[in-house]
Amino acid sequence: MNSTTGLTPISCFKAYDLRGRIPDELNDEVAYRVARGYARFLSPERIVVGRDIRLSSAALSDAVCRGLTESGVDVYDIGICGTEGVYFATFDGGFDGGIMITASHNPPDYNGMKFVREQSKPVSGDNGLKDIREFAERGDFPAAPRQGRRRQLDTTEAYIAHLLSYVDLPKLKALKIVVNAGNGGAGLIVDKLEPHLPFQFIKVHHRPDGNFPNGIPNPMLEENRASTADAIRAQGADFGIAWDGDFDRCFLFDERGGFIEGYYIVGLLASVLLRASPGGAVVHDPRLTWNTIDIVKSSGGVSVLSKSGHAFIKQRMREVDGVYGGEMSAHHYFRRFAYCDSGMIPWLVVAQILSESGKALSELVGERIGLYPVSGELNYRVPDAKGTISAFEARYAPQALNVDRTDGLSFEFPEWRFNLRSSNTEPLIRLNVEARGSEKLMRAKTQELLGVLKSHGAVAADH
Repeated sequence: MNSTTGLTPISCFKAYDLRGRIPDELNDEVAYRVARGYARFLSPERIVVGRDIRLSSAALSDAVCRGLTESGVDVYDIGICGTEGVYFATFDGGFDGGIMITASHNPPDYNGMKFVREQSKPVSGDNGLKDIREFAERGDFPAAPRQGRRRQLDTTEAYIAHLLSYVDLPKLKALKIVVNAGNGGAGLIVDKLEPHLPFQFIKVHHRPDGNFPNGIPNPMLEENRASTADAIRAQGADFGIAWDGDFDRCFLFDERGGFIEGYYIVGLLASVLLRASPGGAVVHDPRLTWNTIDIVKSSGGVSVLSKSGHAFIKQRMREVDGVYGGEMSAHHYFRRFAYCDSGMIPWLVVAQILSESGKALSELVGERIGLYPVSGELNYRVPDAKGTISAFEARYAPQALNVDRTDGLSFEFPEWRFNLRSSNTEPLIRLNVEARGSEKLMRAKTQELLGVLKSHGAVAADH
């Protein structure tokens, strides 16, 4: 308790969600207070609660449900699921909101929460999260007129049916697919989908295990990709998929075991989804853009730029009624999924593409990689992020064809472009570079930019 303000600080609130170490940052008491704060902010009647497979998730879920019911809210507990399970249950059942207990790709001793309101609209940052934090820290919870009830709700059948609606089952071929759940929850859904699909699944780290015996489920880390790539090559699979812990992101590998940058999957999915929605809008982030813009235009769609981050993408999707939205970070958003991100829909659509085209995945994305080679996101720690970005602007803006400030700074030149953005929470700068048809130019410009970064004291950082 802070004797000056009367608040009990809660340190695990982040920009988009809540995440912290168990039990010093996040525990049952904190979870209870946050749930009371959520109920005070939203004044809901019916709320969905789900949880991931972490060892601490069941107890945190109980605390959240207690906080909600004591606030007079009826809770519909959908049990173990992915984050998209809460999204689906909330919009499909017409609930007032949802809370997912998850720490996604963080280490085993972490946990957290993600929040949505009606129609699975995100609750984050200035859009409610600060209010929830304030209510939770203050601990000023008015007596509820009634005690809410906690009910169990099984949404699996409806959720699986919704996922299958994105593919034309009779046209699917008997593909061999490596699936790596990273001992998270994705394997549970693959098992539910399996009887409906003609695919042969090669299952890697499939069993849910909150101890994460094969490492934290984060395929963005290169050292976590080998198990998927090796299985693809050993089994002669058509492609592979790896997920993070709450499977709101999926990462794809081609038939050779090659990891595919999420950027190229955005273009691939956009081209297919626009067939059913001619002239539709596709929302994308500004880090890498040329490939997406080119594909969307040639597919008869309209490309719409948005600041990075799920809350911004979802808001932009709603504003323009986007058919699809994609980020290079492997978040993919779908209009029919309440504009929310899913880690299951993308790979199903890719399987449909492979089945109908008869082409290998490396062939489908290889041409695009050649047309628009990229550096991949490079992360560097800097003593002064703001000063460093100002130095880049002074150096590159005068010669740029265009400077965009949608998210950080994007500088565009005739044959290459780059985006530089700083983290909201730490002294970190993220750099992305792309070129037109020349990997040599892309690499040369990347080295040039890294030289400038290092002259300002930058040191390479992990993702």
